[in-house]
Amino acid sequence: MKAAVVCGNEDVRYMDYEEPQVQPGMVKVKVRVSGICGSDIPRVLHHGVHFYPIVLGHEFSGDVVEVGEGVTKVRVGDRVSGAPLLPCMGCEDCQKGNYSLCRHYSFIGSRQQGSNGDYVVIPEKNAVVFDPSVSYEQGAMFEPSTVALHGLFQNDYRGGELVAVLGGGTIGLFTMQWAKIFGAKKVVVFDISQKRLELAKRLGADETICSLEEDYMEQAGRITEGAGFGYVFETAGQTATMEAAFLLAANKASVCFIGTPHKDLTFSPAVWEQMNRKEFKLTGSWMSYSAPFPGREWELTAHYFATGQLRFDPALIFQKFPMSRAQEAFQLFKEPGKVKGKILLVNESGEQEA
Repeated sequence: MKAAVVCGNEDVRYMDYEEPQVQPGMVKVKVRVSGICGSDIPRVLHHGVHFYPIVLGHEFSGDVVEVGEGVTKVRVGDRVSGAPLLPCMGCEDCQKGNYSLCRHYSFIGSRQQGSNGDYVVIPEKNAVVFDPSVSYEQGAMFEPSTVALHGLFQNDYRGGELVAVLGGGTIGLFTMQWAKIFGAKKVVVFDISQKRLELAKRLGADETICSLEEDYMEQAGRITEGAGFGYVFETAGQTATMEAAFLLAANKASVCFIGTPHKDLTFSPAVWEQMNRKEFKLTGSWMSYSAPFPGREWELTAHYFATGQLRFDPALIFQKFPMSRAQEAFQLFKEPGKVKGKILLVNESGEQEA
C-alpha cells in the first residue's frame, strides 16, 4: 500500500509501505480521510516520534473492507471512525473505566501504525460505526468532538448555566455545541480571530467576544451582569486564556482545562487567588474515553452527527491535501498562526466521496 511515512525530522515521504494484515478480533479499514492533530506537529517538526519510520494519523474515517475471526458487531461495508487509544485493560485505572489514564497503553498513529495510509487495522471495539449520511470529513472529526465532550463530563456539566468557551478552534467549537445540546442557558465563545468567531456564531454560539479588544472583560461582565460564568472551558492551551478562565469564573463555578499548554505557566497571586475567593472547582481533561470502551463520548458523537444536532461546517477545515502531499501539509505548521482549522489528508480514491 501507499502511506505518508515519517522517515526523519521534517521528512514525510509518500511511499510503498507494508500493508497491515487482519488478525482475530480486528477490522481492516480503507482510510478515506485522516486529520492532522495538533499533537502530530511536534512529532513531525520536532523529533517527537517514538521511532522511525512511522505512519502517523489518529483522526480518521473510512470503510471496513475485511474483518478478522471473532468479529461480530462490525461488518464489511460499514462506515467507521476509529478510537485511537489502545488501553491495556488490566491496570487499576482501566479496571475503573478510566482508560485515558492507563499508563500501559498503546496508541494508533503514535506508538503503532496510524491512518496516514491506504489502510489501517484496528480492534473491533475501536471501530465506531456511523450513519452513511455523515460524510467522511465529519467522520474524521470524531476524535476532537469526543475530546470536547469528555471535558464536559469531567467538569460535571449540567444545563441551565452561563458557559464560557475560551478558544474557537476545532475542540472549542465542539465544546460550545455540546454545551448547547445539553441545555446551556447561554454559551459565549472567546477567540482572537474574527473568522473563528463568525464560525462560532454559525454553529450556534449565543455570543462571541474578541479577546484582543481591550474591554473584552467588560463585555463579558455585561453578559453575566457581573456574576461570571457557571462553567468555563479553556480549550486553547494558552497562558492568556488560562488566566482569563480564572477571571471569568463565577462564585462556585466549574472550570475545566481541556487545552494542552506548551509553555511554562505563571499566575500572579491575585489571579490564582480567584480560585480561593470564588471557591470554584478546577479540573483537567485528558483524551476522550469512558466505560464501556470507547465510551459514551464516541456513541453520542455518532448519534448527534447523524441527527444533525452536532453540526459540521466546511469552515472547520482549513485545507485538504492528497495523502501524497502530506509533507507539504505539515510544512504549513512551521509558520505560527498560519493554520486556522483542521487540515485533512485525503486518499485520492476517496476524495470525491469525502
